[in-house]
Amino acid sequence: MMKKIIAKIQGKVQGVGFRHHTYQLAQNLNLTGYVCNTADGGVEVVACGAEENLKQFVDWLKHGPPSAQVEKIDIDWQEAENEFDNFEIRN
Repeated sequence: MMKKIIAKIQGKVQGVGFRHHTYQLAQNLNLTGYVCNTADGGVEVVACGAEENLKQFVDWLKHGPPSAQVEKIDIDWQEAENEFDNFEIRN
């Protein structure tokens, strides 16, 4: 079953390669959507794909790459709508 997540991640998540690592994992898990920095110093991730792949993705987002320090993560699960063709890093 295809699902969608909207994740808002706070902590030391900018300037540590979080977007790049998120992009690489999303590619490996065949997810579509995007990752971007937010004005408040966090990162937003919107991803669509198979529910099992998204669960694995969310588990990784909870800690991120080695140099990141995730302090808080909010995840909203939704039904997927096939709104993305690929996964990208947005500014």
